[in-house]
Amino acid sequence: MSVTTGHDRVPSTAPDPSAVPPSAQRAVAAATAGSGTGHDDAPGRPGAALVAALLGFTVITVDVSAVNLALPAIRDHLHAGMSGLQWVVDGYTLMFAALMLSAGALADRAGARRAYGWGVALFTLASLGCALAPGIGTLVAARILQGGAAAVVMPASLALIRQAYPDARHRARAIALWTVGGSVAMAAGPVLGGTLTQTAGWRSVFLLNLPVGAVILLLLTRVARSPRRPAPLDLPGQLTAVVALAGLALGVIEGGHEGWTSTVALSGFAAAAAGALAFPWVERRHRAPMVPPAMLRRREVSVSLAVGFAINAGFYGVVFLLGLYCQELRGMSGIATGLMFVPLSVLITSTNLVSPRLAERIGRRPVIVTGQVILAVAMFALLPLTADTPLWLVLLLLAPTGIGGALAVPALTALLMDSVPGDRAGTASGLLNALRQTGGALVVALFGSLLAASGDETFSLPGMRTGLLAVGLLLCATAAVAAALLPRDSRV
Repeated sequence: MSVTTGHDRVPSTAPDPSAVPPSAQRAVAAATAGSGTGHDDAPGRPGAALVAALLGFTVITVDVSAVNLALPAIRDHLHAGMSGLQWVVDGYTLMFAALMLSAGALADRAGARRAYGWGVALFTLASLGCALAPGIGTLVAARILQGGAAAVVMPASLALIRQAYPDARHRARAIALWTVGGSVAMAAGPVLGGTLTQTAGWRSVFLLNLPVGAVILLLLTRVARSPRRPAPLDLPGQLTAVVALAGLALGVIEGGHEGWTSTVALSGFAAAAAGALAFPWVERRHRAPMVPPAMLRRREVSVSLAVGFAINAGFYGVVFLLGLYCQELRGMSGIATGLMFVPLSVLITSTNLVSPRLAERIGRRPVIVTGQVILAVAMFALLPLTADTPLWLVLLLLAPTGIGGALAVPALTALLMDSVPGDRAGTASGLLNALRQTGGALVVALFGSLLAASGDETFSLPGMRTGLLAVGLLLCATAAVAAALLPRDSRV
């Protein structure tokens, strides 16, 4: 996802619990560099803009991880099967991934404040729809709206900060606070989700967004109006991307439940193939394509995208499975399950701080490859889990999950940013984040389908093991590709 400012774009992050800090670090660098052209109107009250942007980023990040902990309660109250739970997660993530490349241009066309207000208002209304949902279908529809709104909120939040802080040094500090908010939300989300679900019910996870949204909209009245800039929208490319991702998710999710040769699964795969084939065709013919085809021909770019996809598949897969494993198989409370994620978040944050220094010493390629290998080891290490595995051992086996992705992503993002021209940095960052989100969404679809194929609509160890093995092998493959194709002297 990207925030467009004039002709340059500022990379931003998705609400991704596996790597908020590294992506945001790149956002800081790009935002402070800027284009030096066309700052927005008078900054108004910069504190109000910063708090509004911080709250939006935080609530979206919390929403992702908190909802994962509410899935068992949603299943029980709405009588949903595994397919419904998968769509509760993927409806949000897929829309977020598919729309994030266009969201920056929309923020430019409408103005940062106006786009942010629209996004927050829609996100708040969609949260109300989630909380009031009478059935799983209504909940999934509201989650899709949430994802689309989040795709607008994210780039506009950084654009608000850029508008409020024209001085580069003050802007860097503001974005650093924005990043910290995401890190705190990443750690607090599972605990908050488990606690709210257990004490006030799963609907409270969504109701929490309402007062936050109201505060943000109130703060926006104290933020200076943002000018509009001409920014072309690639609607054909956007449409084909949505069709491809949604079709693939439909095929994978429903294939595990209805059968891989069922009409709905085959229709999903057909739509995915049509969208995937049409996307490069329309991109080559659009005057301002979301994804310039020449960019994908660069080895560093294509490898970085594949690695980012695999890393998020590993992390999201573990997060999705861990919540179900703890609550469904072990019978743990929501609060206890949320606390299981705290050591993981601490490891992610601390490893993020180490990764850039390590890349500076030994080069980016070894760090990227090592991170993937560690994450693959985490997948394989979790294979022997049973309902009776001691909790201390579960936490120990989870440790590589927090280390692997957090080690690789900062070096991966830095390598990608250095591999493209400055005026394409936002596009490349947005594409990387989109592929990472897609990896997370598709692995949830795959894991849920494997659980269903095992004949259990709640949780099954055979399905979990098959999924972990598949993702572990994928990470080994992308690690080998990175070792073979990335440049040897890719140092910071």
